[in-house]
Amino acid sequence: MSLSSAATKPRGLFWPALATALTCTLLTSLGIWQLHRLKWKEALLAEIAARSHSVPQSPPAQNLWTKLVPQDYDYRHVVLHGHYLSQDSVLVFDGDGPTAPQFSSIGYRVLEPLQLADGSIIIVNRGYVPGGTPAEARRNLDGKASALDTPDATVVGVMRPPEPRNFFTPADDPKSGRWFTRDPAEIARADYLSKVAPFMVDEDVRPVQNGMIRFPLPLQGAADIPNNHYQYALTWFGLALGILGMFISFVIKSLRGLV
Repeated sequence: MSLSSAATKPRGLFWPALATALTCTLLTSLGIWQLHRLKWKEALLAEIAARSHSVPQSPPAQNLWTKLVPQDYDYRHVVLHGHYLSQDSVLVFDGDGPTAPQFSSIGYRVLEPLQLADGSIIIVNRGYVPGGTPAEARRNLDGKASALDTPDATVVGVMRPPEPRNFFTPADDPKSGRWFTRDPAEIARADYLSKVAPFMVDEDVRPVQNGMIRFPLPLQGAADIPNNHYQYALTWFGLALGILGMFISFVIKSLRGLV
């Protein structure tokens, strides 16, 4: 290799070096951002755990419902006393049921209105029941292992806001009994219910009785919140190191005249 060609090598590395520096800076920034998100998510999960395991309180009074803010009440532990309106229960499709091998991953959430002493109604998410269709899920609920056998009930659970819809959520079809979102307002409208709370209550997990699982099986929502920010951070940092390593290898080969 001539002296002139060797002198041009460093100048020829400028643009690859700049691109590598910019790319590694971006990837490292994304990794650091994910670490900040990790701290935020851990704090959020700790707050949810504290709320959901606190001593259950009475739910907000009806005259306060219009002032409720989801982030202030989400996962608040409450206790309800009332009478189930079982004829107005709905089954909402749930493709992420229990991971236990004895259950299919396809099933439904049972949402049942609970009427309180003052006539107001709170929709209770009683949990999961397996079934490929609403009719099959209903048959499982009608079996001897069903937990829907007592109209008068005391329910302990956590407050949850309505489930948001997205672009991929199918439209609800109340006439055919096909529901895809847990939305108290829509259920109230379909069942002609009044004085329905703008929030729901996810029932606490019930203990197994006599070794028998009773459907519906409560699945409290805290476990539904993913926390993968540490893995994401490692991915971004790993990509940055990989690109840096490739650039170093390119520089060595370039200076040796191999490229």
